[in-house]
Amino acid sequence: MANLKSQFGRTVDIARRAGYSVQQVRNLERDGVLPPATRTATGHRIYGEIHLHSALAYRALAVGAGPTEAKKILRTVHSGPISEALALLDAAHARLHTERIELGHAKQAAAAISVEPIDDVRSADSMTIAELADALGVRPSTLRHWDFEGLVSAGRTRHGARHYTPNQVRDARIVHQLRKAGYPIAHLRSVLPELRRAHRSEDVRSALAARDASITTRATAFLDAAAELRAVVSLTTSANPTRPVASAESH
Repeated sequence: MANLKSQFGRTVDIARRAGYSVQQVRNLERDGVLPPATRTATGHRIYGEIHLHSALAYRALAVGAGPTEAKKILRTVHSGPISEALALLDAAHARLHTERIELGHAKQAAAAISVEPIDDVRSADSMTIAELADALGVRPSTLRHWDFEGLVSAGRTRHGARHYTPNQVRDARIVHQLRKAGYPIAHLRSVLPELRRAHRSEDVRSALAARDASITTRATAFLDAAAELRAVVSLTTSANPTRPVASAESH
């Protein structure tokens, strides 16, 4: 098996294979995403197989977890215990999993409010708290609770009374529909921003479809990164057999 220092090529060779510019490859080495290259007697960089796998792993991880997290993971792979790098990767996977769960909630919410005409907002829909509570069939205290929880905010008149604008009335109608569908407050906090940004039901569905596609792209990128990271770890451990696999705190 090739080791950490096995000759692979020049900076331009790595750049072409990884899809980066020469300067980007140098920047990745500077940032610790690639391990330090060996140097010829005249100072020219010589890269090994591990540099190509590291560059390809970063390229995929930058899509899946974002550039900042990708750099942190690769730096740890090269310089820290492997267990710490794997923990960072696990955390990135967990965040994507959480996003997928929240997306599922949002999709269910969009279906639950399909009978509620959220695109029908009129200036005449402005209401007092008593009028809105009566229109929804709830108590004013329920609206005050939604306000306290940050679900449906209300404006104030100059006398301090709650007053709901047409968009706030729309939010209240959405929350009411989702509460009737059994949505807990915690889930509502995560799905409402998505629903507020859209002015029509079609916008909600389009936004959720785009978010779904983004999560799928990022999940696929994690698969691509896994193969490259496996190669990086193998090359690193074979070149440094005494390198710790786990941190001291884990023992």
